[in-house]
Amino acid sequence: MFSLVRENVRIAIDSIKSQLLRTILTVLIIAIGITALVGILSAISALENTIAGDFSSMGANTFNIQRDEYGVRRRGGERQKENPIITYADAKDFTEKYQFPSASISLVFTGTNSAEIKYENKKTDPDVLVLGANENYFQNSGLKIADGREFNYFDVENNNNVCVIGNDLKDKLFENLNPLNKTISVRGSKFKVIGILESKKTGLGSNEDYRVIIPIQKARSIFTNANINYGLSVKVDKKEFLDAAQEEAVITFRKIRKLNPIEDHNFAIENSTDLINRVASITQYLYMAAWIISIITIFGSSIALMNIMLVSVTERTREIGVRKALGAKRVTIAVQFFIETIIVGQLGGILGVILGILIGLIFSSVAGFNFTTPWLAMFSAFAITFLVAILSGLLPAIKASKLDPVESLRYE
Repeated sequence: MFSLVRENVRIAIDSIKSQLLRTILTVLIIAIGITALVGILSAISALENTIAGDFSSMGANTFNIQRDEYGVRRRGGERQKENPIITYADAKDFTEKYQFPSASISLVFTGTNSAEIKYENKKTDPDVLVLGANENYFQNSGLKIADGREFNYFDVENNNNVCVIGNDLKDKLFENLNPLNKTISVRGSKFKVIGILESKKTGLGSNEDYRVIIPIQKARSIFTNANINYGLSVKVDKKEFLDAAQEEAVITFRKIRKLNPIEDHNFAIENSTDLINRVASITQYLYMAAWIISIITIFGSSIALMNIMLVSVTERTREIGVRKALGAKRVTIAVQFFIETIIVGQLGGILGVILGILIGLIFSSVAGFNFTTPWLAMFSAFAITFLVAILSGLLPAIKASKLDPVESLRYE
């Protein structure tokens, strides 16, 4: 039995080699469908991983109090009425009135996203983000210090002229110098660099490494824009306390906003888990679209493979007649064409997987996404090509096995 299978494999390989151009075209047709499947799924997976990683960077056991929910909320095609901004008075009241045990509250606002930072005779383009924050902002946001230290309670309360800068800003201004204890200029005010953040590329069109964080009270004296919106985040010691802490935060902030019991919230509370779940629900539709597109393409590939194998059966009618005259059984002939179809199908699957991964890798590199090997897509691709080969080879194999040996020998 084994020798018979080996003989069929050898015959199938010889047949493939003898029709090399046809085989290459068939493999490419199959590879296109598999490339679409693996490439699209790889790109979507990279996008999902990047967004999930960015949201997770909010910090563990942390939730945010913010003006609106993440993204633009629409109902009936029209944008809903915006909530009022979170003012400094709102934020200050919350920090004083929120009494949940062991909770740390961070307060932050964006001074500008178009600052020009100077160090001696060097300066940046006017595209640096400047944040004013309190001492809890770093741990609540999941930020880590690569060198130096973050500012503390006394830095904030004493309005110390200190700052923490992003990694790319360090490279831009200081090149090979150690920036610690150097003085930079922000809007004409001097700040001593006390810390450098670890690199944190978001991959979503923004660069959080190109920023300066200064104590919030000092920032408020520099940036006096009207209608500044403040961000609040609360961190608890243990994950089990998160729901209770959020409920307490809702009650406290509703009191600050003077909302009566029947009024809806005019603010939003979100944590990284909520955002990740929302992204997952959105990417499900992208996955469905990817599968539909790929299945349609693969269906076309299976028809092309079946057609080519039927042509192959017709061209090799005399060969089939000779094998039958020498004693080959119907099942032997059918297995021969099955093996040939499966080999061609798997070659197309391997090429498609390689091209799909390359496309996903290139897309991730260009977009700055976190690429991960799409194992599910790869295994699915091989399973699909095997199934396509079986279905495509079924009819040609049956046709070949039913050929009459006498008539086949007469075929020219």
